[in-house]
Amino acid sequence: MRVGFIGLGSQGAPMARRIIDAGFETTLWARRPATLLPFAETPAKRAASPADLAAVSDLVCVCVVDDADVEEVITGASGVLTGLRQGGVIAVHSTVHPDTCRRLADRARAGGVTLIDAPVSGGGPAAAEGRLLVMAGGEQGTVAFCRPVFATYGDPVVHMGPLGTGQLAKLLNNVLFTANLATAASALALGRDIGIDLAALASAVTHGSGDSFALNRIASAGGTLDRIAAHAGPLLSKDVRLVTDVAVTAGAAKDIVISAADAALALMNHS
Repeated sequence: MRVGFIGLGSQGAPMARRIIDAGFETTLWARRPATLLPFAETPAKRAASPADLAAVSDLVCVCVVDDADVEEVITGASGVLTGLRQGGVIAVHSTVHPDTCRRLADRARAGGVTLIDAPVSGGGPAAAEGRLLVMAGGEQGTVAFCRPVFATYGDPVVHMGPLGTGQLAKLLNNVLFTANLATAASALALGRDIGIDLAALASAVTHGSGDSFALNRIASAGGTLDRIAAHAGPLLSKDVRLVTDVAVTAGAAKDIVISAADAALALMNHS
């Protein structure tokens, strides 16, 4: 299988590296030429545009930041759909609104191309070690077609169901993480206020039943949300906003997890 990869950020770059190291014929494209430099000594080829990348690919993986970026690289004047042959597949690894994936899938289908959503969770270190969580939504046969590539950086690779369900699972994962940030930060602050050393409390609880990924992130960031807010606040705010929109559209009641996530965003000044 020939694989094209777009989006060589902190998570996308190690994903692409895993694909290359697994022996797949790989072509890369990036808006910022500097992100291609670490791949100079690899067998990966470089493309001048997403369309040129797509023309030499069977599967195109897209791992850019948001909905607008995904739409641009797929449907732009020199986008993936301009170059991808009939029978080709696009996998959207970005975390976006499920309706964005459904709309793009309709555009792709008109040209004989299949699009699935396959957002990932775990970050750069997990990608480098091949243990990202991949949540795939789409036709079972298409997910099976992509699985050998996904397995180079993902373990587990979970087929969530129809198109869009991968995004829903990822968004709920991120909302739960955001909510856990609120409760973990609150617990540490309460401990400090009642006279417990913050570092000692964090060290103790990370070995107890109250442990969580969120608590570990806060502890490693000095016991507050300040550092997390600087780099993750805008992205978490985006994801909570997307979940809220999906919930409102579905007529679902605003639940505890969204309220807790809102509280965390307020603490990070990203309400």
